[in-house]
Amino acid sequence: MKSRLLILLCCFSSGLFAQIQPDSTSNPDFTIENIKFTSAGVTLEGAIFKPKHAHAAIVLVHGSGQEMRMAGMASLLAKNGIAVLTYDKRGVGKSGGVYAGPEVGTNNIDSANLNLLALDASAASNILLAHLPTQHLPLGLMGFSQAGWVIPLAAKKNHHVNFMILFSGPVVTTLEQLRFQFYTQGKSSFWETHTEAEAREHINTDPDRYQFAGTDPRDALAKLATPGLWIFGGKDIQIPVGLSIEHLNTLKAKGKPYQYQLFPALGHNTASSKSPEPLNYALEWIKTIGDAKKRK
Repeated sequence: MKSRLLILLCCFSSGLFAQIQPDSTSNPDFTIENIKFTSAGVTLEGAIFKPKHAHAAIVLVHGSGQEMRMAGMASLLAKNGIAVLTYDKRGVGKSGGVYAGPEVGTNNIDSANLNLLALDASAASNILLAHLPTQHLPLGLMGFSQAGWVIPLAAKKNHHVNFMILFSGPVVTTLEQLRFQFYTQGKSSFWETHTEAEAREHINTDPDRYQFAGTDPRDALAKLATPGLWIFGGKDIQIPVGLSIEHLNTLKAKGKPYQYQLFPALGHNTASSKSPEPLNYALEWIKTIGDAKKRK
């Protein structure tokens, strides 16, 4: 049973940007500065990508897995006028600390680990602001998959965060996500043979196979007034998109500034270079955030 958990959690990673390669040539549009910063007693290492004329700033937040800095995505964002800090995940690459994850037999969606990763994202946000020529730029957190739990926690910890963007980020509890992922078994044809109603029934009634304190992103989201954008794929087999959208609609009905965009033909990988529409949508949305801040 333990090995089954390792397989499922290992799949829930930020490999969404694996197909976006770093810009290997010198680029006159931005500079790259390697940096170190401390968080919860350890030193993390990464890089800041600075465009000549930035209109926003973003910290990239990892999904699960042993993820290093995302230079390819940072380069792409910098070309679009966004300053970016991307760093090696705790315990990975050049960053200190201990990595928690399925590859080493530990539970990386335990609430203690998610809160620790949120502290890292919050510390990265402060460092990025300190390295910018002006602190009047809107600062956001942008993440993938598992970051759906990490980013709301980080935004709640850090009042400097002005917006959130989540690609395929769950808006369900960690335990609900596991129930769904056990049900789909990673089968790409899952939605050809199952209905949304069947998936909901399984999530609501299936007994938990593992006992640990669950994390519900709605606990933080209900307390935030930070604009957020969720990007979903209609054929996702790693997170329950229908239920996540329902929860976002409930929060929106209570006045929360949350938006989502569904791409029906896509799966969990909503940020692949093979499907540029989601990222282009996010870039346009960031511009509206910057325009709104200028008007204040």
